[in-house]
Amino acid sequence: RRLDLHFHSSVHLLISVLGIVLNVFVLMVFCLHKKACTTPEIYLSNMAAADLVLVSFLPFWANYISNYYNWIFGEVMCKIAKMIIIMNSFCSIYFLVLVSIDRYLALVHPLSFKRIRTPFFAKLGCLLVWILGFSFGVPTFIFRKVVKNYDKNICTTVNLSYTTVFTSQSLNLAFGFIVPVSIIVFCTVKIIKILRSRPMEGVNAKKTEQKATTLVLAVLLAFLICWVPYHLLGISVLLPITECSTRKVFYICGQIFSYLAYFNSVLNPILYIIVGKNFRKKVQELFRQWKNKRFLIVSKTSTSKTLSGNRNSADSTNRTENVSSIEL
Repeated sequence: RRLDLHFHSSVHLLISVLGIVLNVFVLMVFCLHKKACTTPEIYLSNMAAADLVLVSFLPFWANYISNYYNWIFGEVMCKIAKMIIIMNSFCSIYFLVLVSIDRYLALVHPLSFKRIRTPFFAKLGCLLVWILGFSFGVPTFIFRKVVKNYDKNICTTVNLSYTTVFTSQSLNLAFGFIVPVSIIVFCTVKIIKILRSRPMEGVNAKKTEQKATTLVLAVLLAFLICWVPYHLLGISVLLPITECSTRKVFYICGQIFSYLAYFNSVLNPILYIIVGKNFRKKVQELFRQWKNKRFLIVSKTSTSKTLSGNRNSADSTNRTENVSSIEL
C-alpha cells in the first residue's frame, strides 16, 4: 500500500517536472522569437500555456497521495487545484478544435475564409476558449470541499445527489468530449483527403501549410490516444456499479488513464520538436539570435575597454609632455 502510494506520487511529480520544463521551453520559443506567431502557432502556444498550468498543479496532488490522502493546503487550494485540472482539460481540447478548424479552412477553403484566419481572430478565439474552460471549472470550485475524516482532511465533492452527478457528467461528456472530438474528426478526415489529392493536382500546394498541418495532425492523434480512454471511463460514473471486483478494475483503469491524460501535456512539446520543422527552425533562429546578441555585447564591452585604455594612455602621454615642458 505504501509503495503503491509513493509510486503514484512519483509519477505525478515526474510528469509535472517534465511538463514544466518542456512547456516553458515551447513558450519561450514562441514568445521570444523575433517573428510574430502565425495563426496555428497562437493556438499551439495557448495550448502549451494550458498544459503548463495543468502540470504546475500536479505537485499538490502528488503531496496529497504521498501523505496518505491527507490534504494540507486548505479548502481554497483544494478547490483551485481541482478546478485548474478540469479547466485546462477543456481548454486543451477546444484549442485543438480551433487549430483543426484553422487547418481545415487553410487547406479545404484557402480563399473563402482568408479574412477569418488572422492573428486577431485567433487571439479572440483563444480568449473565448479560456472563458469557456473557466466556466466549466466553476462547478468544481463550488462543490469541492475539505472534509474531516478521522485524522485526515479529504479533498472531495460532498452532498451531491445522483441526479446532480449524472447531469454534470453527462454535460462534461457531451461538451468536453463528444462535440469537440466530432468536430476534430470531421476536420481531420477532410484534411487527410485534401492532402492525398494534392500530389495528383500538381505542385501548387504550399509547403508551409503542409508542414503546419503535419504537426497539427500529430498533436491531434496524440491527444486522442491520451484523452479518449480518460473520457470514456467517465461514463462508468453514470453506471450503477455494485460489484467490488468491477469497481477495482475501474479504479486501476482510472489511475492509468489519468496518467496517460496528464502525459499528453509532456508529449505535445516533444511532438513540436520532433515533427514540427517550422518549430525546429524557430529554435535554431532563436539560438542564433541569442548568440548574435551575446557577440554584440562582448564586442561592445571589448571596444569600450580598448577606448578607455587608449584614453588612459593618451592622458599619461599628455602628462609626461607637460612635465617635460615645465622642466625645460
